[in-house]
Amino acid sequence: MTTIHRTRHLTLIATAVAALALAACNKHDDQTAGQKLDSAIAKTEQKADQAKADLKQEMNEAKAATERATDKVGATVADATVTASINAELARDPKLSAMKIDVDTTNGKVLLSGTAPDSASRERATTLAQSVKGVTSVENRLQVVGG
Repeated sequence: MTTIHRTRHLTLIATAVAALALAACNKHDDQTAGQKLDSAIAKTEQKADQAKADLKQEMNEAKAATERATDKVGATVADATVTASINAELARDPKLSAMKIDVDTTNGKVLLSGTAPDSASRERATTLAQSVKGVTSVENRLQVVGG
């Protein structure tokens, strides 16, 4: 609920309470009109305080959700940066640059899949990936083809 809606809601509540207070003035009881009005004002203030507390809680929840979304976007950007850096490292290697190697990164965990020309190149791919900042682990699923 937006602040405008909350304000309208509070205005309606205040108006209703005031109307009830005035209507109660016509009833025969022991309270004076001033006491009834004071009571109505106190109830209105309580409702306003509760609405304010509810709004504050909703704003805090929205802030937390925004922070979680920002963290998720940040992690995605970081993973994309890691993947791009590993691809650049692999492209610099004369034997690995010609091979089709897929690099997938999730939360800093890297998965290498595809082919390598030999066992030494396969291991070098792991070493290159591990050297990139932000990598927490490397799973090498490269298949050796050829020598």
